[in-house]
Order: sequence, then C-alpha cells, then structure tokens
Amino acid sequence: MKYPPTTIRVDQRDSFALVALRQSRINAAMLDELLSAFAELQGDDSVRSIILTGNGEFFSIGLELKDLSPEQARNFALKSQTLANLIENLGKPVIAAINGVLSGNGCGLALACAWRIASPSAKFAYPKVSSGVITAFGEAIRLPQIIGKARALEFLLTGEPISADEARRIGLVNRVVATPAELMPACEELAKKISHNAPLAIRYAIETVNYGSETSLDNGLQLESSLFGMCFATEDVLEGTKAFLEKRQPMFKGR
Repeated sequence: MKYPPTTIRVDQRDSFALVALRQSRINAAMLDELLSAFAELQGDDSVRSIILTGNGEFFSIGLELKDLSPEQARNFALKSQTLANLIENLGKPVIAAINGVLSGNGCGLALACAWRIASPSAKFAYPKVSSGVITAFGEAIRLPQIIGKARALEFLLTGEPISADEARRIGLVNRVVATPAELMPACEELAKKISHNAPLAIRYAIETVNYGSETSLDNGLQLESSLFGMCFATEDVLEGTKAFLEKRQPMFKGR
C-alpha cells in the first residue's frame, strides 16, 4: 500500500496474504484501507489466496457510526457493499478466520468470503435491529443464499447469538476447528493447498459460481461452457496435462 495502514495489518506469506483487522469496529478509515489492500492483492500474481481475520479476541463487532445523516449513512453502506463485492469477486479465494465475536456488519465481511472457518469459542450475532438499523454490507442478500430465507430472517430479526457449532450446523461456517490454536494453521493449510492449483481456473470457477447463483440455469451454463473453452487457451492447461502425464506437481503461472 502507498501508506502504511493504521486500522489493518497486511502480511504476505509465501503464496498467500494475511489481512488482519486491528480494531473491533469498522469505520471509514478501515473501509478505505481494506479497499486499497484488496485491490492491490487482486493485482499481485504472487498472491494466490487471502486470509482475513481479527486480532484474536474478535473478528469484527460491527460498524462505528456516530451522528451520521441519512445521506452519509447511505454513502457508507454503498462503500461497504463495494468492499464486500470486491472480496467476493476478487478472483482469488478469501478465507475468513473467525477467531472471536462476529457481530453486526462484520458479518458482511465474512459472508463475502469464499470460506468461513471458526474457532470453537467464536460467537455469531446480528443485533442491528435492536439499534434501529439494518444491514449495510449486503448481508440481507447473501445470508439467505447461504443459510436459507427462514434462518436468515431469524438471525437478522431476533439478534440472538449462536455458537460456532450451531453456525456450522446451519451452514454459516464451513468448519469449526477443535481448539483456538488450530484456527490459523487450518486456514494456512487451506491457503497453501489452493496455491498448488491453476490461478486462472480458480478465478473462472469463482466467477461461474458467483454468477450462476444469481442468474438462470441456462445463463449459468453458457458462462461455464465459455470459461471452460477459455481454459484451453492458457499455458496452465498445457502444464497441467504435462504434469499429469509426467506424474509430477504442476508449476502453474496463471497464464
């Protein structure tokens, strides 16, 4: 980044990057720094995947909003949705390592990620309606797609917290590790597995899944067949075939 971030920490580790939130509440400065960080990581070919996490005690407990006018609040929501859309459509999988309380619009960050892996002590809640506001990160759109309309409404309208195990049961998270100490190693192991696969194929798969979940079956199938054809114009598909025949690990370059 052009200037050192103050609300987040960004570290590159081999083939993946770690983005950690330094504070519990999302404010305008954090939005700007996250947008800048993810835009840079999107263009960095050496980064194959990203882990997004909190500081150990929380993942995120929502927005820092004080004395906003309706127009300011709308603009804040639009920027929040831009960030969530960037994360979801980055072309590189983002793994949410949920290591504490995940509440309010912090859920929007996690829901935009490709995977959500949680510590057993993690807690999930959405008490926004008790404060007189609704979602701002697109949670009301993504949550029903992930856990279904009825469960999404229960989660959003009651504000009742749920445990990590319950979040796993309803599909809100992909996996709950056995102990808090295992969270980051599990996320890093997944990130390293991703790095062995073809970057363009990963990008096309993400694009197909995201588009296919929002359109008709016919449109989704058309995109899938088009991107399948595009794979055969890449060097990676030749390398993958050659490596398979030679019984070795492929060395993909994303070209």
